[in-house]
Amino acid sequence: MSKILVTGAGGFLGGAVVRALLERGDAVVGLDCGPNAAVMKTMSMSNSGFDAADADISDAEAVDSVFAEHRPRAVIHCAAVVGVLNSLASPARLFRVNVEGSVNVLEAMARHACTRMIHISSEEIYGAFRAPRIDETHHQAPLYAYGVSKATVEHLCRSYRTTHGLDCINIRTSWVYGPGFPRDRVPLNMIRAAAEGRVLHVTSGADERIDHTYLDDAVAGTLGALDCAEHAFDAYHIASDSAPSLAEIAAVVRDLVPGAKITVGFGPYKHSDEIAMPAKGALNCSRAHVAFGYQPKFDIRAGLAATLEAHRAQLAN
Repeated sequence: MSKILVTGAGGFLGGAVVRALLERGDAVVGLDCGPNAAVMKTMSMSNSGFDAADADISDAEAVDSVFAEHRPRAVIHCAAVVGVLNSLASPARLFRVNVEGSVNVLEAMARHACTRMIHISSEEIYGAFRAPRIDETHHQAPLYAYGVSKATVEHLCRSYRTTHGLDCINIRTSWVYGPGFPRDRVPLNMIRAAAEGRVLHVTSGADERIDHTYLDDAVAGTLGALDCAEHAFDAYHIASDSAPSLAEIAAVVRDLVPGAKITVGFGPYKHSDEIAMPAKGALNCSRAHVAFGYQPKFDIRAGLAATLEAHRAQLAN
C-alpha cells in the first residue's frame, strides 16, 4: 500500500491529520523530532498502519533516508516553527526549520518521484488585511518572520513545480484551535478559564476580528486538497469564512458557561501583550468549495462548544 508522509506528525495539526488518515485506512509515515517523536512512537504502538520516523526536517540526509525507506506517494507538510512570538524569539532557527527544512523535503520528493505536496501555510503571509473578508489574490506583505517564512515556502513550491514538476498545493489556514492546542492563546485560554472557574481578562483586542478555524475543519480541508485529482490553483483558504470579534467570542464563552468571568479590554490586540497584531478578518473559502467541496462545519460557537466538552472530559479524568 502506498504511503502518505506527514511532517510534523507529532504536533497539534499534524497529529490530527495523521489520525484522520489512519481512520479512513491510509498507510501513514510520520516525520518529527524531539518531544514530538515520543508522541509518534505512542501512535505507532497502537496502529499498525503508522510508521514513525524520528527525523529533523532541517537534516537533509535524514529526510532523504525517510523517503528512500518509505517511498511515500504524497506529503502533507505540517512541520514548522509556528507563530509570531516563536519567530521573533529565534528568527535563524525559524528559517532553518521552515525554509531550509522545506527545501530538504522538496529535494527529497524530486529525487524519489513523490509529486504531490500539501503545504500548510498561513494567513500571516498577507500582513494587514485590506478588507474585512479577503480571497487568495489579496496582496501579500507579511510583517513578521513567521509570515515571511510561509510566503517564502509557497514561492519555493512554485519554483519546484517549474523545475521538477512537483504538484505543490498551499493551504492557508487562520488561527487553528481545538482540543489539545498547545499554546496559551485566544480563544482556548477563554474556554479553559471558564471551564475551570477562573477569571480571565484579555488585556486588549475587543474589537479585533480574526478568522478562527476549528481543528476538524482544517483537517477536512487538508484532506480534500490531497484527494483532489487536479487543481486549477495552487493556494486555497481553509478556514471558517467568518471573523467574530474577541468581544463576541467572550460573549459566546459566557453563554456556554453561565457565570464565567471572561472579559476583553479595548485597544489593539497584542501577542502576549507585547507584539501588535496586524488587522485581520475573514478568509473567503469559495475557491476551496468549488475545487473540492470544502465547507466549514464549525462556526465559532460550535467550535468552542466542542472544545469545552473535550476540556471538561479531560478535567474529569
